[in-house]
Amino acid sequence: MSKNYCRIPIFIGILTVNLIQFSFSSVVSTGDFNKDFHNIWSPNHVNTSKDGRMTSLKLDEESGAGFASNDMFLYGMIDMQIKLVPGDSAGMVVAFYISTDQPNRDEIDFEFLGNVTGQPYILQTNIYVDGFANREQRIYLWFDPRKHFHTYSILWNLHQILFMVDWVPIRVYRNHADKGVAFPRWQPMSIKATIWNGDSWATRGGQDKIDWSKGPFIASFKNYKMDTCIWRGNARFCSVDTSSNWWNKAWFSTLNPWQRRLFKWVRKHHLIYDYCQDNMRFLNNLPKECSLPNY
Repeated sequence: MSKNYCRIPIFIGILTVNLIQFSFSSVVSTGDFNKDFHNIWSPNHVNTSKDGRMTSLKLDEESGAGFASNDMFLYGMIDMQIKLVPGDSAGMVVAFYISTDQPNRDEIDFEFLGNVTGQPYILQTNIYVDGFANREQRIYLWFDPRKHFHTYSILWNLHQILFMVDWVPIRVYRNHADKGVAFPRWQPMSIKATIWNGDSWATRGGQDKIDWSKGPFIASFKNYKMDTCIWRGNARFCSVDTSSNWWNKAWFSTLNPWQRRLFKWVRKHHLIYDYCQDNMRFLNNLPKECSLPNY
């Protein structure tokens, strides 16, 4: 096991202390799915516990399912603990993401691509800006996400978009708007989670289909946190550096040294696809951000 990985608990402790310093006045979640979220697709396939602390999404031959946050926000940090579909999950997609509701949408995605029994899930991340995507990265996780709950986080601020798994940074997308790179800055987003049939592409390019005889398929969610700037119609209010908007402070403007070491570890040992390395796809004309620094 990598020495860097062994130091993850130390890093988590350091990060937690710094989050506590800034987060008292900006917590907007109640921890109750019944109060903070609503169903957006197939309510009879969404099952929430009586206390609202846990919810699950079901996929069967009839339908997938989904839920979304009641509030929209511009910048902040969100966490969600997720346990993915156990057993044979080939062909299905579980998505946890934030997105706008406009045709030219902005979107920041975690997409978990299922696999046949014995083969690992693939975690795909993607970023849409003004309706354009094509920014996929894929990794294998360093654990089995079907056995236990793990925390998946998105930090979105003026400076960067940071994807984390159990506080380990797996992807950074910096704000290089001053250099002509698209970055989501103006459109408020809501939190969404869905489970759906993606067997036309999700597993081995669509070669492995969903085995419906093994369904229904359940993904579970709990212990979420939404620490965000609630949208009130004024983007400038969410773009300032205040005690409430702690995510815009200098500490969170780039990766710190511990995060950089963990990020490099993920890139070296777990990355399996990066659009910035796909010269064939882009005909040797990679997107501009691919030549710019991550931090």
